[in-house]
Amino acid sequence: MVRKSRAVDLPKCLYLEVTNRCNLKCKGCIIYKGGWEPERDMSFAEVKMIAAQLPGLKRAVLHGIGEPLLNRELTAMICHLKKRKVTVLFNSNGLLLNEKKQEELIGSHLDELRISLDAASESGYKAIRESNKFSLIVHNLSGFAERLKSRNSPKPKLSLWFMGTTENISELPALIKLAAQIGIGEVYLQRLVYFLDDQGYGLARSEMTLTNPDATVQRFIQRSEERAQQLGISLSASGLTDPLHSVQGKTRQKAPWKNCVRPWELIYITSHGNVLPCCISPFSTADYSSIILGNIFEQPLDAIWSNAKYQAFRTRHQTGSPPNCCQGCGIHWSL
Repeated sequence: MVRKSRAVDLPKCLYLEVTNRCNLKCKGCIIYKGGWEPERDMSFAEVKMIAAQLPGLKRAVLHGIGEPLLNRELTAMICHLKKRKVTVLFNSNGLLLNEKKQEELIGSHLDELRISLDAASESGYKAIRESNKFSLIVHNLSGFAERLKSRNSPKPKLSLWFMGTTENISELPALIKLAAQIGIGEVYLQRLVYFLDDQGYGLARSEMTLTNPDATVQRFIQRSEERAQQLGISLSASGLTDPLHSVQGKTRQKAPWKNCVRPWELIYITSHGNVLPCCISPFSTADYSSIILGNIFEQPLDAIWSNAKYQAFRTRHQTGSPPNCCQGCGIHWSL
Protein backbone atom coordinates (compact mmCIF):
# COMPACT_ATOMS: atom_id res chain seq x y z
CA MET A 1 0.00 0.00 0.00
CA VAL A 2 1.48 3.35 -1.04
CA ARG A 3 1.63 5.84 1.81
CA LYS A 4 0.54 9.36 1.11
CA SER A 5 2.60 12.36 2.16
CA ARG A 6 0.59 13.74 5.05
CA ALA A 7 0.99 14.75 8.66
CA VAL A 8 1.74 11.67 10.74
CA ASP A 9 1.79 11.01 14.46
CA LEU A 10 5.07 11.51 16.29
CA PRO A 11 7.14 8.31 16.25
CA LYS A 12 7.20 5.86 19.13
CA CYS A 13 10.68 4.60 18.18
CA LEU A 14 13.75 6.78 18.70
CA TYR A 15 17.28 6.12 17.47
CA LEU A 16 19.82 8.24 19.31
CA GLU A 17 23.49 8.38 18.42
CA VAL A 18 24.75 8.93 21.96
CA THR A 19 28.29 9.28 20.60
CA ASN A 20 29.94 9.12 17.20
CA ARG A 21 33.33 8.32 18.73
CA CYS A 22 34.65 4.79 18.45
CA ASN A 23 37.55 2.72 19.76
CA LEU A 24 37.76 0.75 16.50
CA LYS A 25 38.09 1.66 12.84
CA CYS A 26 36.23 -1.15 11.11
CA LYS A 27 36.53 -1.55 7.36
CA GLY A 28 32.78 -1.73 6.85
CA CYS A 29 31.97 1.42 8.83
CA ILE A 30 31.68 5.01 7.67
CA ILE A 31 34.30 5.92 10.31
CA TYR A 32 36.82 4.05 8.18
CA LYS A 33 36.19 6.68 5.50
CA GLY A 34 36.42 9.50 8.01
CA GLY A 35 32.89 10.02 9.34
CA TRP A 36 30.34 12.70 8.45
CA GLU A 37 30.47 14.86 11.59
CA PRO A 38 33.14 15.92 14.11
CA GLU A 39 33.45 13.70 17.17
CA ARG A 40 30.90 14.46 19.86
CA ASP A 41 29.06 12.82 22.75
CA MET A 42 25.41 13.60 23.39
CA SER A 43 24.79 14.73 26.97
CA PHE A 44 22.31 13.29 29.43
CA ALA A 45 20.50 16.65 29.50
CA GLU A 46 20.16 16.57 25.71
CA VAL A 47 18.77 13.05 25.77
CA LYS A 48 16.17 14.07 28.36
CA MET A 49 15.25 17.09 26.26
CA ILE A 50 14.75 14.97 23.14
CA ALA A 51 12.85 12.18 24.88
CA ALA A 52 10.52 14.70 26.53
CA GLN A 53 9.31 15.70 23.07
CA LEU A 54 8.10 12.15 22.42
CA PRO A 55 5.30 11.52 24.94
CA GLY A 56 4.36 8.22 23.29
CA LEU A 57 7.90 6.83 23.16
CA LYS A 58 7.98 3.03 23.44
CA ARG A 59 11.43 2.04 22.14
CA ALA A 60 14.84 3.74 22.28
CA VAL A 61 17.86 2.46 20.37
CA LEU A 62 20.97 4.18 21.70
CA HIS A 63 23.37 3.62 18.84
CA GLY A 64 24.26 4.87 15.40
CA ILE A 65 27.80 5.60 14.30
CA GLY A 66 30.24 5.06 17.17
CA GLU A 67 30.56 2.94 20.31
CA PRO A 68 27.84 3.79 22.89
CA LEU A 69 29.87 2.55 25.88
CA LEU A 70 32.29 5.44 25.33
CA ASN A 71 29.62 7.86 26.58
CA ARG A 72 30.10 8.17 30.34
CA GLU A 73 26.46 9.17 30.85
CA LEU A 74 25.04 6.17 29.01
CA THR A 75 23.85 4.38 32.16
CA ALA A 76 22.02 7.49 33.36
CA MET A 77 20.33 7.75 29.96
CA ILE A 78 19.16 4.14 30.14
CA CYS A 79 17.84 4.55 33.68
CA HIS A 80 15.91 7.68 32.72
CA LEU A 81 14.26 5.97 29.77
CA LYS A 82 13.46 2.83 31.78
CA LYS A 83 11.64 4.98 34.35
CA ARG A 84 9.34 5.89 31.48
CA LYS A 85 8.88 2.17 30.74
CA VAL A 86 10.65 2.49 27.39
CA THR A 87 12.30 -0.58 25.86
CA VAL A 88 16.02 0.27 25.57
CA LEU A 89 18.77 -1.45 23.60
CA PHE A 90 21.99 -0.72 21.75
CA ASN A 91 24.79 -2.28 19.71
CA SER A 92 28.34 -2.47 21.03
CA ASN A 93 31.65 -3.92 19.92
CA GLY A 94 32.14 -5.30 23.43
CA LEU A 95 35.64 -3.97 24.03
CA LEU A 96 34.63 -1.95 27.11
CA LEU A 97 32.29 -4.58 28.53
CA ASN A 98 34.32 -5.22 31.68
CA GLU A 99 32.89 -6.39 35.02
CA LYS A 100 32.11 -2.85 36.20
CA LYS A 101 30.24 -2.05 33.00
CA GLN A 102 28.37 -5.34 33.18
CA GLU A 103 27.13 -4.44 36.66
CA GLU A 104 26.06 -0.99 35.50
CA LEU A 105 24.08 -2.35 32.58
CA ILE A 106 22.33 -4.97 34.70
CA GLY A 107 21.47 -2.31 37.27
CA SER A 108 20.13 0.03 34.59
CA HIS A 109 17.58 -2.61 33.51
CA LEU A 110 18.76 -2.43 29.90
CA ASP A 111 16.53 -4.68 27.81
CA GLU A 112 18.93 -5.84 25.11
CA LEU A 113 22.62 -5.66 24.24
CA ARG A 114 23.65 -6.54 20.70
CA ILE A 115 27.33 -7.33 20.18
CA SER A 116 28.75 -6.75 16.72
CA LEU A 117 31.16 -9.61 16.07
CA ASP A 118 31.98 -10.23 12.43
CA ALA A 119 34.36 -13.16 12.90
CA ALA A 120 34.98 -16.30 14.91
CA SER A 121 38.78 -16.13 14.95
CA GLU A 122 41.59 -13.72 15.78
CA SER A 123 42.69 -13.52 12.13
CA GLY A 124 39.17 -13.02 10.82
CA TYR A 125 38.51 -10.27 13.35
CA LYS A 126 41.78 -8.54 12.50
CA ALA A 127 40.92 -8.60 8.79
CA ILE A 128 37.66 -6.68 9.28
CA ARG A 129 38.21 -4.61 12.41
CA GLU A 130 41.98 -4.09 12.32
CA SER A 131 42.18 -5.06 15.99
CA ASN A 132 43.88 -7.80 17.99
CA LYS A 133 41.24 -7.70 20.74
CA PHE A 134 39.09 -10.63 19.63
CA SER A 135 39.99 -12.73 22.69
CA LEU A 136 39.16 -9.81 25.02
CA ILE A 137 35.67 -9.54 23.54
CA VAL A 138 35.07 -13.28 23.93
CA HIS A 139 36.29 -13.03 27.52
CA ASN A 140 33.96 -10.11 28.24
CA LEU A 141 30.97 -11.85 26.69
CA SER A 142 31.64 -15.13 28.47
CA GLY A 143 31.84 -13.31 31.78
CA PHE A 144 28.66 -11.34 31.13
CA ALA A 145 26.70 -14.42 30.06
CA GLU A 146 27.85 -16.29 33.18
CA ARG A 147 26.98 -13.32 35.41
CA LEU A 148 23.46 -13.16 33.99
CA LYS A 149 23.04 -16.92 34.35
CA SER A 150 24.23 -16.97 37.96
CA ARG A 151 21.64 -14.31 38.83
CA ASN A 152 18.91 -15.92 36.76
CA SER A 153 18.55 -12.53 35.06
CA PRO A 154 16.90 -12.42 31.61
CA LYS A 155 18.11 -8.85 30.96
CA PRO A 156 19.88 -7.55 29.15
CA LYS A 157 19.26 -10.15 26.46
CA LEU A 158 22.54 -10.81 24.65
CA SER A 159 22.88 -11.45 20.93
CA LEU A 160 25.66 -11.54 18.32
CA TRP A 161 25.42 -9.56 15.07
CA PHE A 162 27.53 -10.67 12.12
CA MET A 163 28.02 -8.40 9.09
CA GLY A 164 28.39 -10.84 6.23
CA THR A 165 30.74 -10.23 3.31
CA THR A 166 32.27 -12.44 0.64
CA GLU A 167 35.46 -12.51 2.74
CA ASN A 168 34.09 -13.50 6.14
CA ILE A 169 30.97 -15.59 5.46
CA SER A 170 33.08 -18.73 5.85
CA GLU A 171 33.38 -17.89 9.58
CA LEU A 172 29.65 -17.84 10.27
CA PRO A 173 29.34 -21.57 11.11
CA ALA A 174 32.16 -21.21 13.65
CA LEU A 175 30.48 -18.13 15.13
CA ILE A 176 27.36 -20.19 15.77
CA LYS A 177 29.49 -22.68 17.71
CA LEU A 178 31.18 -19.85 19.60
CA ALA A 179 27.82 -18.38 20.59
CA ALA A 180 26.79 -21.73 22.04
CA GLN A 181 30.06 -22.02 23.96
CA ILE A 182 29.66 -18.53 25.43
CA GLY A 183 26.02 -19.05 26.29
CA ILE A 184 24.43 -16.60 23.85
CA GLY A 185 21.32 -17.97 22.17
CA GLU A 186 20.78 -15.56 19.27
CA VAL A 187 22.88 -14.76 16.20
CA TYR A 188 21.87 -12.36 13.42
CA LEU A 189 23.33 -12.09 9.95
CA GLN A 190 23.43 -8.58 8.51
CA ARG A 191 24.21 -7.67 4.94
CA LEU A 192 26.81 -5.10 4.02
CA VAL A 193 25.63 -1.60 3.07
CA TYR A 194 27.61 0.49 0.61
CA PHE A 195 27.29 3.70 -1.40
CA LEU A 196 25.40 3.22 -4.64
CA ASP A 197 26.53 6.65 -5.82
CA ASP A 198 30.25 6.39 -5.00
CA GLN A 199 33.28 4.09 -5.22
CA GLY A 200 32.82 3.00 -1.63
CA TYR A 201 35.46 2.56 1.07
CA GLY A 202 37.18 -0.27 2.93
CA LEU A 203 34.97 -3.35 2.67
CA ALA A 204 31.88 -1.28 1.86
CA ARG A 205 32.02 -1.94 -1.86
CA SER A 206 29.69 -3.72 -4.22
CA GLU A 207 32.04 -6.63 -4.87
CA MET A 208 32.09 -7.48 -1.16
CA THR A 209 28.33 -7.86 -0.76
CA LEU A 210 26.44 -11.14 -0.62
CA THR A 211 23.80 -10.01 -3.09
CA ASN A 212 23.15 -12.82 -5.58
CA PRO A 213 25.19 -15.26 -3.44
CA ASP A 214 26.98 -17.99 -5.34
CA ALA A 215 26.91 -21.68 -4.44
CA THR A 216 29.82 -21.34 -2.01
CA VAL A 217 28.15 -18.55 -0.03
CA GLN A 218 24.85 -20.41 0.01
CA ARG A 219 26.64 -23.50 1.31
CA PHE A 220 28.16 -21.57 4.24
CA ILE A 221 24.77 -20.10 5.13
CA GLN A 222 23.10 -23.51 4.94
CA ARG A 223 25.85 -25.01 7.09
CA SER A 224 25.30 -22.22 9.62
CA GLU A 225 21.58 -22.88 9.74
CA GLU A 226 22.17 -26.58 10.28
CA ARG A 227 24.69 -25.96 13.06
CA ALA A 228 22.36 -23.46 14.74
CA GLN A 229 19.59 -26.03 14.77
CA GLN A 230 21.91 -28.67 16.22
CA LEU A 231 23.14 -26.36 18.98
CA GLY A 232 19.81 -24.72 19.79
CA ILE A 233 20.88 -21.30 18.57
CA SER A 234 18.39 -18.93 16.96
CA LEU A 235 19.90 -17.79 13.64
CA SER A 236 17.99 -15.09 11.83
CA ALA A 237 18.75 -11.92 9.93
CA SER A 238 17.96 -8.25 9.56
CA GLY A 239 14.29 -7.75 8.91
CA LEU A 240 13.26 -10.85 10.85
CA THR A 241 13.60 -12.98 7.76
CA ASP A 242 15.75 -15.98 6.91
CA PRO A 243 19.50 -15.32 6.42
CA LEU A 244 19.74 -16.12 2.72
CA HIS A 245 16.72 -13.99 1.85
CA SER A 246 18.00 -11.08 3.91
CA VAL A 247 21.54 -10.86 2.55
CA GLN A 248 20.32 -10.96 -1.03
CA GLY A 249 18.79 -7.57 -0.44
CA LYS A 250 16.35 -7.93 -3.28
CA THR A 251 12.81 -9.13 -3.75
CA ARG A 252 10.77 -9.90 -6.81
CA GLN A 253 8.50 -7.08 -5.86
CA LYS A 254 8.93 -3.88 -7.82
CA ALA A 255 10.18 -0.95 -5.71
CA PRO A 256 10.46 -2.91 -2.42
CA TRP A 257 11.51 0.23 -0.53
CA LYS A 258 7.90 1.38 -0.63
CA ASN A 259 7.15 -1.13 2.13
CA CYS A 260 9.71 0.43 4.49
CA VAL A 261 7.95 2.16 7.40
CA ARG A 262 10.93 4.01 8.86
CA PRO A 263 10.17 7.49 7.45
CA TRP A 264 6.77 7.26 9.17
CA GLU A 265 7.45 5.31 12.35
CA LEU A 266 10.89 6.17 13.75
CA ILE A 267 13.29 9.08 14.02
CA TYR A 268 17.10 8.93 14.01
CA ILE A 269 19.16 11.72 15.57
CA THR A 270 22.94 12.03 15.37
CA SER A 271 25.18 13.18 18.21
CA HIS A 272 25.15 16.67 16.63
CA GLY A 273 21.36 16.74 16.58
CA ASN A 274 20.90 16.13 12.87
CA VAL A 275 17.71 14.24 12.06
CA LEU A 276 18.18 11.54 9.39
CA PRO A 277 15.68 9.13 7.77
CA CYS A 278 17.19 6.13 9.57
CA CYS A 279 20.46 4.73 10.92
CA ILE A 280 21.24 3.02 7.59
CA SER A 281 21.13 6.18 5.48
CA PRO A 282 24.63 7.48 6.40
CA PHE A 283 26.08 4.21 5.12
CA SER A 284 24.14 4.10 1.85
CA THR A 285 24.73 7.50 0.24
CA ALA A 286 27.76 9.70 -0.34
CA ASP A 287 25.57 12.83 -0.31
CA TYR A 288 25.23 13.39 3.43
CA SER A 289 23.56 16.79 3.15
CA SER A 290 20.66 15.22 1.25
CA ILE A 291 19.61 13.09 4.22
CA ILE A 292 19.66 15.83 6.88
CA LEU A 293 15.99 16.64 7.50
CA GLY A 294 16.45 19.08 10.37
CA ASN A 295 18.36 19.64 13.60
CA ILE A 296 16.93 19.03 17.06
CA PHE A 297 19.07 21.77 18.60
CA GLU A 298 17.59 24.33 16.22
CA GLN A 299 13.93 23.30 16.00
CA PRO A 300 11.41 21.35 18.09
CA LEU A 301 11.10 17.72 17.12
CA ASP A 302 7.47 17.98 16.05
CA ALA A 303 8.31 20.84 13.68
CA ILE A 304 11.06 18.78 12.04
CA TRP A 305 8.86 15.69 11.83
CA SER A 306 6.27 17.55 9.77
CA ASN A 307 8.46 20.01 7.87
CA ALA A 308 8.54 20.35 4.09
CA LYS A 309 11.84 18.50 3.67
CA TYR A 310 10.63 15.46 5.64
CA GLN A 311 7.37 15.44 3.73
CA ALA A 312 9.22 15.67 0.41
CA PHE A 313 11.42 12.75 1.46
CA ARG A 314 8.36 10.65 2.28
CA THR A 315 6.72 11.57 -1.01
CA ARG A 316 9.77 10.63 -3.07
CA HIS A 317 10.17 7.45 -1.03
CA GLN A 318 6.89 6.22 -2.46
CA THR A 319 7.93 6.69 -6.09
CA GLY A 320 9.92 4.54 -8.50
CA SER A 321 12.93 6.81 -7.94
CA PRO A 322 13.42 7.11 -4.17
CA PRO A 323 16.23 9.02 -2.41
CA ASN A 324 19.66 7.49 -3.07
CA CYS A 325 19.94 6.22 0.50
CA CYS A 326 16.86 4.02 -0.04
CA GLN A 327 17.65 2.55 -3.44
CA GLY A 328 20.10 -0.07 -2.20
CA CYS A 329 18.31 -0.82 1.05
CA GLY A 330 14.94 -2.41 0.38
CA ILE A 331 12.81 -3.58 3.28
CA HIS A 332 14.77 -6.23 5.14
CA TRP A 333 16.04 -4.35 8.19
CA SER A 334 15.34 -4.91 11.85
CA LEU A 335 13.95 -2.07 13.89
